[in-house]
Amino acid sequence: MVDHASLVVQLMMLILLVVSIISWTMIFRKWFILKKAYRDAERFEDTFWRGANVNHMYAELSRNEDKLAGNASVFVAGFREYTRLEKQKGILPMDIIEGVQRAMRVALTRETDYLATNLSFLATVGSTSPYIGLFGTVWGIMSAFQSFGNMQQATLAHVAPGISEALVATAMGLFAAIPAVIAYNRYADDTDRLASRYEIFMEEFSSVLQRQAYVAKAPT
Repeated sequence: MVDHASLVVQLMMLILLVVSIISWTMIFRKWFILKKAYRDAERFEDTFWRGANVNHMYAELSRNEDKLAGNASVFVAGFREYTRLEKQKGILPMDIIEGVQRAMRVALTRETDYLATNLSFLATVGSTSPYIGLFGTVWGIMSAFQSFGNMQQATLAHVAPGISEALVATAMGLFAAIPAVIAYNRYADDTDRLASRYEIFMEEFSSVLQRQAYVAKAPT
């Protein structure tokens, strides 16, 4: 059916095939990224809230800063800013915390943007692929009826093959769109959950550093 379709319909099918391959590649890649992000968040929070020494954690994590992600990246950004500001004389504790929160907010935004990478492509595939397939189907049906216009007597046996060939484009459009929509909805929800998790940790860590800042800057 693909071989006998018109050139325009074949072009639409080729586009949908390429889009579907790219979409499935992104779906699997995003699945591994989000799975790793959940695992890293669990491991980091378990280590942090068990009472680990933050200075030792910072020293260890900062050695491989290029490979950090999630809560670890937010932690390193915040604690680095805290140690830098805490050394300044005459600075108020609230000024330290404001600086720390700005640094962690930047790291949080970077991590959220990374998690959301390629989600817009999946959304675009899910919303446009059926229309691309429908365009190929309409074009194929138009071509089929035009070719039968010169016949003295056109029967269903003459019309059906051309229409069935054109409908393949619609089927391919749905095949590309349905997984992309499902993956987008699932991964968008996972991304929001992870972003909320990072933000909660940021607020809790800010509270820890705030108490430490007031103790360090308390008058003696």
